[in-house]
Amino acid sequence: MIYQTFAELYDELFDPAMYDQWLDFVAQRVDPKDGDLLDLACGSGRLGVLLAQKGYQVSGLDLSEEMLTLAAKHAAEAEVTMPLMAGDMLDLSMIGTYQTVTCFADSFCYLPDLDAVTQAFHQVQQHLAVGGKFLFDVITPHQTDDVYPGYMYNYVDDERAFIWTSYGIEDEPHAAEHDLTFFTQNEETGDYRKVTELHHERTYDLVDYRQALTQAGLTVQRVSADFGNAEVAPDTTRWFFEVTREA
Repeated sequence: MIYQTFAELYDELFDPAMYDQWLDFVAQRVDPKDGDLLDLACGSGRLGVLLAQKGYQVSGLDLSEEMLTLAAKHAAEAEVTMPLMAGDMLDLSMIGTYQTVTCFADSFCYLPDLDAVTQAFHQVQQHLAVGGKFLFDVITPHQTDDVYPGYMYNYVDDERAFIWTSYGIEDEPHAAEHDLTFFTQNEETGDYRKVTELHHERTYDLVDYRQALTQAGLTVQRVSADFGNAEVAPDTTRWFFEVTREA
């Protein structure tokens, strides 16, 4: 198999079980008949396709043209309609209003600081219908401070290898860097190609997220763990937010 982009590699190796869990999280809280749904930072469209197959009127928005190309491919293969838009979550002025907005895979944690997160929440608020729901997740400080430092994951098969190493950042609170390296084999030549990316994530205390959402004019209904199936605890690694726009 010849891979052309990092997006393809990421899409191929991402744990598919998580998409099913995100799907369940949404399905338990939003009826497909409620109205249009925007999957913000939709990536390769795997979740969007699953939502469309369940009857949701879903659109996807992402900053990466490569990811959107994959999303269009997956939607076509599944024979579902899923409008796709290239855009930045910090400026959603080009889109309309949605009854539901989702944003998973800790996408907000890739923004540079809390001001940017607050700005993204403002953008969601301006494009969320009154009474609409905003569902998203973020990693917790426990994940960045205790779990990620020194974390390693390796994957190898006959055609490729994937090395993921995470580090804590001493001078930046609740931040981590992920060094991702792929080796893929060209079937025609037998040569291996190396693809690398460095990802930076940062999260914040729960009170900071609550304050940012309030500043954006949004109301937090519940924060949970384990895809909404557990209450928040000290060892929670990912928070799941259920938010509404009341006015």
